[in-house]
Amino acid sequence: MAARTKTTKDRPSYRCTECGWQTAKWLGRCPECQAWGTVEEYGTPAVRTTAPGRVTTSALPIGQVDGRRATARTTGVPELDRVLGGGLVPGAVVLVAGEPGVGKSTLLLDVAAKSASDEHRTLYVTGEESASQVRLRADRINAIDDHLYLAAETDLAAVLGHLDAVKPSLLILDSVQTVASPEIDGAPGGMAQVREVAGALIRASKERGMSTLLVGHVTKDGAIAGPRLLEHLVDVVLHFEGDRHARLRLVRGVKNRYGTTDEVGCFELHDEGITGLADPSGLFLTRRAEPVPGTCLTVTLEGRRPLVAEVQALTVDSQIPSPRRTTSGLETSRVSMMLAVLEQRGRISALGKRDIYSATVGGVKLSEPAADLAVALALASAASDTPLPKNLVAIGEVGLAGEVRRVTGVQRRLAEAHRLGFTHALVPGDPGKIPAGMKVLEVSDIGDALRVLPRSRRREAPRDEEGRR
Repeated sequence: MAARTKTTKDRPSYRCTECGWQTAKWLGRCPECQAWGTVEEYGTPAVRTTAPGRVTTSALPIGQVDGRRATARTTGVPELDRVLGGGLVPGAVVLVAGEPGVGKSTLLLDVAAKSASDEHRTLYVTGEESASQVRLRADRINAIDDHLYLAAETDLAAVLGHLDAVKPSLLILDSVQTVASPEIDGAPGGMAQVREVAGALIRASKERGMSTLLVGHVTKDGAIAGPRLLEHLVDVVLHFEGDRHARLRLVRGVKNRYGTTDEVGCFELHDEGITGLADPSGLFLTRRAEPVPGTCLTVTLEGRRPLVAEVQALTVDSQIPSPRRTTSGLETSRVSMMLAVLEQRGRISALGKRDIYSATVGGVKLSEPAADLAVALALASAASDTPLPKNLVAIGEVGLAGEVRRVTGVQRRLAEAHRLGFTHALVPGDPGKIPAGMKVLEVSDIGDALRVLPRSRRREAPRDEEGRR
């Protein structure tokens, strides 16, 4: 008797859990999204019809829905409330991701202690450390409260059991990659486990009206580890940023169903823990009695928050055929563009044969085009060894034709500079309302901007072999 041939329905099918790409055979890497280990076998589901079931709550006109149940409650940390849009909404699930050592656990332990009260218990579940280790950190940052409960668990069922016993208003899980469900195959941190753990905690949060903070790992590229589905399931995604060698930490909103994503929280990490910075501009400035050549101040926008930052540049004679170009806190490509504009449009040709070093103060990273004018002036000031006028800030984008373009939020930037005591500013044309007592010079191109260098104190820029500056 002839052997029965397999039909298409009997053949196994494989699908990528990241992008949904399908194939008839297993592959280690998805050809569509280039993700490793995401192709899994799945069966062809039988065609079923879902019968109408009993509804749990009746549908109401949207105007009759009680919105008071979704009122945000403060976390006790104003800078985190700023990013969240006022605080934590009951039933909201927040994913906090960041690199190791950036301060995620320290911040959330501080939030756990400050948000705990007689009416609102907080449960802190750690899967990466023991309870004793967390207690030591709590003693160091003074995060001890009688209504803060601590448990060290890596089993999802045990975590759900703690929820029934404690009945918290806020759950903090550190981290979602360390907890696993015994009903799902795979190691903790795998895609199936992360989906199951996150799904179970999200259901528990919605049913209990409990706010949940999940700590997430990141990959070596800085992206949030785990399936992309995790970011879609949660209500808020926060990214913790900061150079581990600097004190500044930024919490940036990537997704927020209850507020905007253009707010940034600023924190300072120190030996006693992490504290919010309502006025972080002092970290990015160097106070001097007299101005120094090669320095220029600008005002950058982090979200909707203006921050005054300092750009520094240094030029020295090169000892090698290919001069060095070193940057810190600035984009190398934009610094190279400013050097080209200064050489071609500003007539400073000697920069091409000198070693050039440029950096920011305090670990802040300037990536927006509004810092172009400050970078160009700092480079020109370093090349001529002439300091810029005191209490001057420069704001504007510089094009390849040498023109100074308008940027967003000029009025907010000028108001912040005026609040900190700066009296002069270089801005593009039509800046809008100017703060009282502040002198603003509108410049149209890089040539107009370079005229602020004091001619009486300016040294001549080094000449090249043909005698050009």
